[in-house]
Order: sequence, then C-alpha cells, then structure tokens
Amino acid sequence: MGARAGRGAANGSGRGAGFAPKRGEEAMAATGGRRCRRLEGETARAVLANVDTLLFDCDGVLWRGEAALSGAPAALGRLAAAGKRLCYVTNNSSRTRVAYTEKLRRLGFPPAEPRHVFGSAFCAARYLRQALPPGAAAYVLGGPALAAELEAAGIPYLGPGPAALPGPAPADWAQAPLEPAVRAVLVGFDEHFSYAKLCQALRYLLRGPDCLLVGTNRDHRLPLEGGSAIPGTGCLVKAVETAAEREAFIVGKPNRYIFDCVASEFDIDPARTIMVGDRLDTDILMGNTCGLTTLLTLTGVSTLEEVRGHQESDCPARQSLVPDYYVDSIADLLPALED
Repeated sequence: MGARAGRGAANGSGRGAGFAPKRGEEAMAATGGRRCRRLEGETARAVLANVDTLLFDCDGVLWRGEAALSGAPAALGRLAAAGKRLCYVTNNSSRTRVAYTEKLRRLGFPPAEPRHVFGSAFCAARYLRQALPPGAAAYVLGGPALAAELEAAGIPYLGPGPAALPGPAPADWAQAPLEPAVRAVLVGFDEHFSYAKLCQALRYLLRGPDCLLVGTNRDHRLPLEGGSAIPGTGCLVKAVETAAEREAFIVGKPNRYIFDCVASEFDIDPARTIMVGDRLDTDILMGNTCGLTTLLTLTGVSTLEEVRGHQESDCPARQSLVPDYYVDSIADLLPALED
C-alpha cells in the first residue's frame, strides 16, 4: 500500500527522480536538508560503490510475515557477492539472533551469522550486562526470545509468561514477594502483559532509582496485512513509565545505542554505511542521527506523502525524518548491481 501511494506522489509531483515542494526546497537550501531522491541508474551505482556496509531493517523491507519480498533475496545476494557487509537491525524483541539467521536462510537470503543480527532483545541484554552489577537480576515483561538473550548474556531474570494477581484486594497486590536481586525492569513485547505484571514492575521500580527501567523500543503500533494493526511494545513501555513516573532508557531505533552495538562488533565508517528501512520515525531517524546515508523503501509503513510533509515543515525535528534516497522496493537496486 505504501509503495503504491509513494509512486503516485512521485509521479504526480512532476519532479522526476527527486522531489521537494517549493517551501521545502527553500528550507533545505537554508539548512542543508535532504532531498529524498529516487535511488536509480548511475546515482545508485555510485552510491553503492562508495559503501562498505548496509544495515537492513527486516519486516516491511526484506519480508512480510513469512514471505520474502519479491527480488529482495536476489538484491542482497548481489550485495554480498560484491563484498558488502550486510547487517540486520530490528526493533523486534520476539526473535533471537539465531532465529533471525534461520529465517534469512529459510527465505533464501545470503547466509548470515548471529553476529550480523542486532535485534532489540540481544541489544537489551547487552545493555543490562554492562549496566548491572554482578549477580543482579531483571524483572522481564517480555517473551521467550528476550529471556533467551538474557540467559545467553548471563543475566538472571524472572517474569516471562502469564501472571495472576496474588489476591483479591489491592493490599494483597502491594505485598506480593519481591526478588531482592532484581535491579532492572525490562519491557519488551509481551503477549501476557497484565495488570498483575504492571503492579509488580511498579513495586520493583519504587524501591529506588538504582532499579533501572529499560525498554526495547517505542513502536506503538505493529501493522498487519490488510491494513490491520496490533498494539506495539511502545504501548507497554508507556504504561510502565506512566505508573512509575519515570522515563525508560530505550535500546532500539531511533536510539543510537542499537547502532553503537553494531559499531562495537564491526569497524563501521558511518560515511560508508547505508541504513535501509521502511519507517521514518525509527530507521531513517536513527540513520540520520548517526551520520549514515539513509534509504527509505516503500514496501512497508512510511510513504512519500509523509516525507513531503516533513520536507515542507520548518521544524528541524521533522526534517530529521527525511531520508537521502528512496526506492519502491529493495529489488530496485538490482539493475545497479549487475556486472
């Protein structure tokens, strides 16, 4: 749907490979803003020739659900054959690094090692391993993947799975046993999120500022096929923040911490790195913040109409959401990768 709307915007503007309404052009001339040009032809060949690393978001960029997007495996195969480093940077906390490598293989993408995958579950475990004292535990609002990454990082945890209130009255809820070792509350995607868990999270956080509050991401809505959607992790993070009257440290995009995880694993030159994503407020914002070249693909959430709105704005925060380039899909890179 985004791709169709985007093509209409591009074609209707009469501006060819790049577009920017007049007021946006004036603002960009004054601020050095991005033009969001279509990445094709000689421009695409030149841009790809001058990069070493490409960071890909996954859902809406490489696949939808359990189906690879047409041409995406072939495009990444040619990038890998050209010697490019491919990494996968996702806010999804419901899969481990290993699960992502298995899905890439299953859908026909080039082989990837777990060290090339940077999901918010892995990065959250990495953050807590650095931030917590030895032996400290985490109370987790999340699923099995988050628990598995914590276990792999050597961090004790409790909380995953369904939870019931410990009694019929609020006095009972406020007196449920607490684990003394807990020094962090970690919020990820949790299909078993409940009032009982929210109560317990609040009680841990009320023990003092030494108990950290960490969220995997702020994605508030997860789009589904057919135009439907479900609440995202950001809704759960907001509930805990509201109860605790504290702001969480967010691991995932657009926070640069997730990029720092990539940079700690590989020798990354931001000037020779492209961030490829379908969301302006996560993928593109993180890439721009970290000094990367940014490429929006129109197979997912964001559209060119949204980009135009940000370009027209005089607000610097909105202009930081404008990508350098766009493609209708990753398959559009294939001609630039031909021998």
